[in-house]
Amino acid sequence: MRRSGSLPPGYFEDMYRADPDPWRFESSAYEAEKYDRTIAALGGRRYATALEIGCANGVLTRRLADHALDLLAIDVSETALARARTRCRDGGVRFERRMFPSDVPEGPFDLIVLSEVAYYLDDADLATAARWLDGALRAHGDLLMVHWTGETDYPQSGDEAVAKLTAGIEAPLHRLTGERTESYRLDLWRRTP
Repeated sequence: MRRSGSLPPGYFEDMYRADPDPWRFESSAYEAEKYDRTIAALGGRRYATALEIGCANGVLTRRLADHALDLLAIDVSETALARARTRCRDGGVRFERRMFPSDVPEGPFDLIVLSEVAYYLDDADLATAARWLDGALRAHGDLLMVHWTGETDYPQSGDEAVAKLTAGIEAPLHRLTGERTESYRLDLWRRTP
């Protein structure tokens, strides 16, 4: 049964207090392969400014740091952020505790990454996120989304979250990559001028 409303910060904080790696980002072969594909989708591009929304314990963050001169990583869980800071202490990453989309950083950004995030949001928060993305993504900037496509009890499925979020963005987007496996989808969009 699906939850109604966006998942609250306490949901994630409780998960990370109970287990420092609740989704096995550090040890899962599935996660490692997904991160390899996520980084490969960037095509070696380096970005001046990048934002990772929902950085969790920093496994993907560490890899994204090699592709951005300035990477800001945000999450709602201070416990997860502490682990991410430790993992990325030599990577030049800035971390902030924020609840997306009600507490967003000032943009614009050349790359915005939502990996396993959008399906935690209800319709109202997805609409808010889309409006923010309109102003936060620079022209020629990339929006990279990766989401599980299996059954969840989250407010959205991965497919619903991506469809609703991109439909709400008014800025012109061109889809560069659309990959789908048995378990996840990877979507890379570029904002056109």
